Amino acid sequence: MMRMKTKPTAATFNGGCEPVAREWELRPGGMLVQKRHPDSDQITIPPAPTIRVKVKYGSIYHQININSQATFGELKKMLTGPTGLHHKDQKLIYKDKERDSNVFLDMVGVKDKSKMVLMEDPISQEKRLMEMRKNAKMEKASKSISEISFEVDRLAGQVSAYESIISKGGKVNEKDVVNLIELLMNQLLKLDGIMADGDVKLQRKMQVRRVQKYVETLDMLKIKNSMPDNNGGGEMEMQSQHKHTNGQRVAPIQERYYNQQQQQSSAADGVVVTTKWETFDSFPALVPVPSTSTSTANNSISPPKFPWEFFD
Repeated sequence: MMRMKTKPTAATFNGGCEPVAREWELRPGGMLVQKRHPDSDQITIPPAPTIRVKVKYGSIYHQININSQATFGELKKMLTGPTGLHHKDQKLIYKDKERDSNVFLDMVGVKDKSKMVLMEDPISQEKRLMEMRKNAKMEKASKSISEISFEVDRLAGQVSAYESIISKGGKVNEKDVVNLIELLMNQLLKLDGIMADGDVKLQRKMQVRRVQKYVETLDMLKIKNSMPDNNGGGEMEMQSQHKHTNGQRVAPIQERYYNQQQQQSSAADGVVVTTKWETFDSFPALVPVPSTSTSTANNSISPPKFPWEFFD
């Protein structure tokens, strides 16, 4: 296919002033035609015209230039400057009807020099103020939680230091451990006083669990630190307490029986032995236990006698 260019003719002008060069192409049939460009087949949409609307707010009229295909929400944002009203607090009335912010101007017949009325919406204003207060409250709560988290991080270093010392068999001042527990409990009280929702509430819950974990760790360290010997002294002490509290009472009974025998044996020799008696609230039936002690051949041991006392 052959292509050729021709010089601009006198009949081809751009705006009637300057000649424009055109490209020609030769078709297979031998016809010479003007060359087509790919962009020439695309449909170009002309831009929407700009209109001027007249908006009355109170006793003052405001003239706004806006695209005819814009929304009422965009018009409200443009009215924020001259009126001083927030765009969420505005209510636009067109043809005696309140128009939604998502409605387009041309869809309801707004044209050039159309008139509207702007009013303040108290309900929307109250909602916006409540939302602002809520956001400010959440921001303050988040800031407080961040400060508490920073303080807990500092106290957590002391908890780790005490845990390292006591786990290696060392000792720390018990007063320091108690003071650290009190500081953590103060942070826990601060967290309980924070009211939050959503993500801020989740952050507060995480910090509460963290502080509780450190307090439990310090309680265990306090018990371990108070033991005389970390390698078994506490266990022996607990076994001794268990023996005195929950053990059988046969041994004290045997001790009383042995002391009575010693008293009777000493009385025969003219010696008085004073024994210290223990009293018990309740004990099992008395079973005579033969004494394992040895006595002299001249002093015979009589059967045990118990002084019984009867009450009416």
